[in-house]
Amino acid sequence: MTLWLTRIVPSPSSREAHRDLGGNDQGIRLHQRMLQMFPDGVEGPARAAFGVLFRAEETPRGLQILLQSHEAPDHTRLPDAYGNVETRSLDGMLSNLHKGTIVNYRCVASPVRKPGAAAREAYKLPPVVALSGNAAIEWWERQSTAAGLEPLHINAHPLATVRGSRGPKDPAAKQRVQHSRTQFDGTARVLDADLLREKLAAGIGRGKAYGCGLLTLAPMHQRS
Repeated sequence: MTLWLTRIVPSPSSREAHRDLGGNDQGIRLHQRMLQMFPDGVEGPARAAFGVLFRAEETPRGLQILLQSHEAPDHTRLPDAYGNVETRSLDGMLSNLHKGTIVNYRCVASPVRKPGAAAREAYKLPPVVALSGNAAIEWWERQSTAAGLEPLHINAHPLATVRGSRGPKDPAAKQRVQHSRTQFDGTARVLDADLLREKLAAGIGRGKAYGCGLLTLAPMHQRS
């Protein structure tokens, strides 16, 4: 299966792009915008059908949106003058992943834990508890190892929580969305290339529909 990576550099003059990227509901708006570039009428959730993962991030050259998918998106379905769009296949990068390869990585994820019923009752905890600080780093160590990576260096910093609502136009029927986010950057060694390729396609953690879970790699072409 081919994976495609699309880079969108929003135009400063695009009102649609400005609206999509503004506020704490950015992930909800971008979810709708990214799916706009794929065919309608698929069976089941469209995000899963097309393997859509995305994130918005600041770069030295400004804001960009990264979109990963199983099918190349049709950028002509975006609003006129939304921004500059480039799509490329990830086949070359994926085929060059081998055990021992050293990579730079980045992932914006939603680190959480789910306390058991006894702990929730004793400490009045919610079903899902957001993690931060060392607890978030430990979460990432577990997640990256489960994805076939050995983290060598981890830099973690919190991002704004995604908040908003989704669902029907009727406010009473809408569902609340809330995902805490942490950006993890660093270097890692590939432990299991096949497992890593699977996890790259599937994404990491929860909140994948709202800008979390996209793991990107840049191989350093070093072997242990």
